[in-house]
Amino acid sequence: MKRILLVVATESEADAFRKIPGIKLSRDGYILGNNEISLLITGVGSVATSWSLMKWLSANPWPDLAMNIGIAGSYKEDIVIGDVVVPVSDCFADSGVEKGNSFLTLSEAGIQDPNQFPFKDGKILADTTFNTQIISKLKQVNAVTVNTSSGSASTIERLRSKYNPDIETMEGATFFYICSGEKIPFLAIRSISNRVEPRDKNKWNIQVALNNLSEKLIEFFLTLD
Repeated sequence: MKRILLVVATESEADAFRKIPGIKLSRDGYILGNNEISLLITGVGSVATSWSLMKWLSANPWPDLAMNIGIAGSYKEDIVIGDVVVPVSDCFADSGVEKGNSFLTLSEAGIQDPNQFPFKDGKILADTTFNTQIISKLKQVNAVTVNTSSGSASTIERLRSKYNPDIETMEGATFFYICSGEKIPFLAIRSISNRVEPRDKNKWNIQVALNNLSEKLIEFFLTLD
């Protein structure tokens, strides 16, 4: 039986997992197929994710696989609301130095080696251990992680020109960083709830994103049986 840690930011994202048909409660979490699953709800953002994940790892046997699931915003026209994607790289996109009207990453500012583990050219690459049939069919994307959800034209243009991202989250790079550093097999699955554009929540569809995420999770866990 595989031991899986499922890391989510919010209760609504956790419900995308908890509503899967056939899931059973266990003493330490849930049973689905041949998988024993612990659910960790961290709270939103990198700080909450870091504290919650490290606290959990310090108190529990390490999992065979850690998964980060949830919703995300899309930068690209061909990644639409409801699409479920797999981030293959992530970075801390607003960690850097302002110089006049320009923004320098920590490596561009000479503060950090862009290839110091777990970074490669300033990004953290995803683990490929669990490249299952369903994962291989999902679109692979490059992500950015921010402390402030992008909602102004100037911020969006700065991030787009600097990183050319496909999606944006507020926790992904922290999850990648910790799992890479601790050498825990990991992957992320994100479902698109909105475009990254000047903020207008009337255009978002979080429920569709969560429903589609739940469907892909069912397929994923079945491939692990």
